[in-house]
Amino acid sequence: MIKTFNELTPSQVYEILKARAAIFVVEQNCVYQDMDDIDYQSLHIFSEENNKVIAYLRAFYSGPNVVKIGRVLTLVHGKGLGGKLLKSALAVIPKRLPCHKIICDAQCHALGSYEKAGFKVVSDTFLEENIPHKKMALEVK
Repeated sequence: MIKTFNELTPSQVYEILKARAAIFVVEQNCVYQDMDDIDYQSLHIFSEENNKVIAYLRAFYSGPNVVKIGRVLTLVHGKGLGGKLLKSALAVIPKRLPCHKIICDAQCHALGSYEKAGFKVVSDTFLEENIPHKKMALEVK
C-alpha cells in the first residue's frame, strides 16, 4: 500500500507505529522519539498481512529534489519482503515525490540489500542509536 498520512486509517497508523516500535525499540533496543512529525509529510509504503503491517518504510523530501527513505523494517524475515518493499518504493517514489536523488541512512548489515537496488555508499560508518550506519544514495533517472 502507498498512502499519505491523511490517507491512512486510524488502524493503519496504529499498526505502523506498533511495527516500528517492535523493530526499533524492542528488537534493536533503541530508545528515541519515533513520532517526529515527519510522518505528516511522508509517503507511507507498506505491506499488510491479516490487517497487520509486516513491512514498512516512509519517504519524504529532505532537500530540493532529494527524497529520503527511513524507518525501513520487516517483521517477517527471510521471505524477501524487504527487497520487494524497496523495489516497489523505488518504482513509486519518483512518480509521487519527483526527485533527482533518493537517500537513506542504512544499517551496515543491510548495505547489500540497498546495493542490489542500485544505492551507493556515500559516507564512512557512523553510529545512530549505537547501530553502525552508512549514508547511501541512488540517482533517479
